[in-house]
Amino acid sequence: MEVNETHEKIINILKQKGPSLPINIAKDLQMNSLFISAFLSELANEKRIKVSSMKVGGSPLYYLQGQEEKLENFYKFLHPREAEAFLMLKQKKILKDSEQEPAIRVAMRSIKDFAIPFEKNNEIYWRYMLIPESELKQKPERIQKQEIKKTEKRSKQIQKTPEITVSGKSASEFENPLIIKPEKAKKQKPKSDFIMKTINFLNQNNLKIIEEKNYKSKEYNCIVQIKSELGLINFLTQAKDKRTVTETDLKKLLSNSQKIPLPALLLYTGEISKKAKEYIDNYHSILKTKKIN
Repeated sequence: MEVNETHEKIINILKQKGPSLPINIAKDLQMNSLFISAFLSELANEKRIKVSSMKVGGSPLYYLQGQEEKLENFYKFLHPREAEAFLMLKQKKILKDSEQEPAIRVAMRSIKDFAIPFEKNNEIYWRYMLIPESELKQKPERIQKQEIKKTEKRSKQIQKTPEITVSGKSASEFENPLIIKPEKAKKQKPKSDFIMKTINFLNQNNLKIIEEKNYKSKEYNCIVQIKSELGLINFLTQAKDKRTVTETDLKKLLSNSQKIPLPALLLYTGEISKKAKEYIDNYHSILKTKKIN
């Protein structure tokens, strides 16, 4: 099956079924989940499909532009606090950040599929994803009427609400409830002997490093590229200099890889625990391991 043909088949499945998990798409196409993840990554990079922020069983959902409303069907997979924030925002349409309790404020920053931040008079607000920006500008009083009654209790004295202008800031600037600006990038650290050994190991095994993520003395994170029968495939790769690799190590790596989304590759020096081996067996199609000699 040609790559372009596979891409079109994936898009047709999403048109028919709406937001879907990679494993379900793989079953429909009778293909390996590893290859499906690679194809989905390509389509997402080309912006032909979208990737959800929320996870269902550790994996994001893939969907088409215009299918955002169908993500509502999966809200029960959210953390209880996030589900509470979702239902509150869906009902109220707009919420003022500073008037919410801390747990809800944090949850709003996590439900990125449903909560969109904007600024008004230097205050952060959240609008429900189905409320367009144009409606905010044209009818802010109607949308915010219920919220104004509860918080200000001065309906008769309220003058015309100023026009809401959507800030040019990206959503990432609203991540921290305290609006703490990120620190400036630090100078590059020297690479340890283990890191250099890992890089040499990758080169010797024809695993091309295309992006270096970050590293510590006993851990190295990058994206590598390998050749396969279906072409080049990228892997989110982590090398660990650790006596025993645990199931938790693997869960964290796979979770990070699915956010991109890419299949995962773990390089290790020690041993793999029994539970970790079982986890690898369960997710072998999108999680690979290799021991550093």
